[in-house]
Amino acid sequence: MSPDAKFVDVEVRGAAAVITLQRPDVLNAFHGPMLAQLETAVHGAAADPAVVGIVITGAGRGFCAGLDAAALAATADAGSGTRREPDPDELPGLFSYLVEVPKPVIAAVNGVAAGGGFVLVAKCDLRFASTAASFTTVFSKRGLIAEHGLSWLTPRQVGMGDALDLLWSSRKIDAVEAHRIGLVQRVVEPDALVADAVAYVDDLAANVSPNSLAVTKRLAYAHLGAGMRAAFTEADVATYEALDHPDVKEGVQSFVERRPPRFRRLGGPTTM
Repeated sequence: MSPDAKFVDVEVRGAAAVITLQRPDVLNAFHGPMLAQLETAVHGAAADPAVVGIVITGAGRGFCAGLDAAALAATADAGSGTRREPDPDELPGLFSYLVEVPKPVIAAVNGVAAGGGFVLVAKCDLRFASTAASFTTVFSKRGLIAEHGLSWLTPRQVGMGDALDLLWSSRKIDAVEAHRIGLVQRVVEPDALVADAVAYVDDLAANVSPNSLAVTKRLAYAHLGAGMRAAFTEADVATYEALDHPDVKEGVQSFVERRPPRFRRLGGPTTM
């Protein structure tokens, strides 16, 4: 493998950074270099003031088939020897950095999302699927468990019953069923998938404060594990802090003047 091999492509379209997984010959199954390039691309997009949202999709007919066969076999042979001590400053689990990125992250699922590919889908904020998309957790069929936080995340996305069904059976579901149970927010034709996700980001860029997006995302995830009183208290604090942000003045002024708002874009560190 060439050290210069490129497994992830990044293109800024409008206000969106479109990140495309580039191993179509293996349905974009990931290995170490691809994982590293994806994380670098996401953090780069998060730091780019021109980017309001991030869209992740796959080249060819697959979104992501999970860990590639060679890496999976090596992991199984190594057993617990593959365990890495977690960085105390990082949220544990594969792709968990997506939750901490202060910009919307949309999975544009163009084909199969299996195993680790399902994890990638679940860790994105929104999920748009083409009519050709399919989803399977796979793990139980390999003797594994609901990896990388899926046992916490999936019930919150689709409800306990549907989550256990997906995690236990590892059955494949299509985009229509994924939409019915709430796993995906939109189902569109394949040719329109990425354009639809980019249009969503462009609409946010034209109408919504990037700071509001970041704070709302942070609170929404943080409050999943918080008590009601603590969540309400933190929301009140964040509300009063927002009143001092320039975007509030601009939002009100643009409304009074009946013109599009001119909010400041976000850049810099990717922590919220």
